[in-house]
Amino acid sequence: MNFIAMDFETANHERHSAVSIALAIVRDDKIVDEFYSLIRPETYFSRRNVAIHGIEEHDVLDAPKFSELWPVIQPLFTEDKLVVAHNAPFDNGVLKGTLNYYGLEEPHYMLLDTVRTSRQFFPSFNNHKLNTVAENLGISLVHHHNALDDAAAAANILIYEAQHFGAEALRPFVKYR
Repeated sequence: MNFIAMDFETANHERHSAVSIALAIVRDDKIVDEFYSLIRPETYFSRRNVAIHGIEEHDVLDAPKFSELWPVIQPLFTEDKLVVAHNAPFDNGVLKGTLNYYGLEEPHYMLLDTVRTSRQFFPSFNNHKLNTVAENLGISLVHHHNALDDAAAAANILIYEAQHFGAEALRPFVKYR
């Protein structure tokens, strides 16, 4: 399988408040490249979000705004590309909200949510949070809520599922955006 896994962390509940982004690029069932960046949002930081991911306002003072990062990663978001996220409605919502905030055109791509696939393939798990699924499958997740570790874990969950259930079993979960 070839795809990218994405993960965002946010400053607050607003969908345009991304403070970090990570992409894990998968080719032939292996992570072959990774991208990570802090992002300087144009909004406030909530204590709740900072407590989750540990990224504070002073950490992103010199980071680029999302509008400066988008030209670098935009080529990965095309109609023929599969984008994967664990809880894809959240990460896809952050991407869409941030693009809209900056007046940037939304790309079209295929989207798959590994929360949905893990619920289907592993119904006996206590829950289907990223750390729970990763632990049950023996997938490394050193720093949960670090965007790069989370993106890599989501990628490895899909790789595991494809190897154990076949790529065809994943097709019903692909949505076109």
